[in-house]
Amino acid sequence: MIAPSTLDQIANDLAEQGFSVCPRALPAELMRALAEEAVGGTLSPARIGRGVDQVSAPEQRGDRIRWIDECSGAGRTWLAGCDQLRVHLNRTLMAGLFSFESHFAHYPAGAFYQRHVDAFRGQANRRVSLVAYLNDEWSDADGGQLVLYPTDHPQVRVTPAMGTLVVFLSEDLAHEVLPASRDRYSIAGWFRVNQSSTGRVDPPV
Repeated sequence: MIAPSTLDQIANDLAEQGFSVCPRALPAELMRALAEEAVGGTLSPARIGRGVDQVSAPEQRGDRIRWIDECSGAGRTWLAGCDQLRVHLNRTLMAGLFSFESHFAHYPAGAFYQRHVDAFRGQANRRVSLVAYLNDEWSDADGGQLVLYPTDHPQVRVTPAMGTLVVFLSEDLAHEVLPASRDRYSIAGWFRVNQSSTGRVDPPV
């Protein structure tokens, strides 16, 4: 799914600056198939927090989500490709990534996600975050940019155009989603490490 040169670019970028932005990195045919699934499926309001502490907070994030599984050919191809990236990062960066999860995200016009980090240092097992975009014919004027706030770099704004892939360190990089003037679709995902402490796999299935 991801070209070897792009895999190398992502690993190098993560090592050097903690994030990687790769336009047109993903196959158009696959992303359109995933976009059809996102648009045609039932999505639920996203929540913040973990486990029993999860709550709806539309004042902080306004997207709707649906987790991706292997029930469709596109879903299987997507998850297999992300595992390819996991293996590459483990091989090149000794990242220790153990598992991956991802969901579709639909931001209706005007919806946003306030600035946040995906994992607080030492309190979660998310290590690497991933975002892929499913929007055809998207321009900067449509809004909906992902804004990255690197510690040692100027902020980076990413237009959510079809096939763009963004990868970054979950604990280190604050980011936000700006409001868009039309429906905006993406995939968000996280690579995790295994923090088993009692003979079980974390996170539980």
